[in-house]
Amino acid sequence: MAENAPDFLAHATGDSVGVAVRDLSPGRITGGFLDGTAAPDFELLEPVPLGHKFAMTDIADGADVVEYGVRVGLASRAVKVGEHVHVHNMRSARWQNSVA
Repeated sequence: MAENAPDFLAHATGDSVGVAVRDLSPGRITGGFLDGTAAPDFELLEPVPLGHKFAMTDIADGADVVEYGVRVGLASRAVKVGEHVHVHNMRSARWQNSVA
């Protein structure tokens, strides 16, 4: 992989999650926003598989999960920056009125 290749991409400035562009291991990762030039870095706390999300901000229990600049889910528990975000701690906003 190229030395400057990003570890993750975020779709829009203000997103609360980034998406892994390869399997990621815990440690320092660097990525970019598709709508800007920022190259943020984060300390990843756990493995994140290719295509999965991780938290770029602390997300409170019940708070919106924002990707593509829109609300895509709700946190089903508090999520710390650098944690894997998936079905174990997020549910789809589409089904927010269904039973958990």
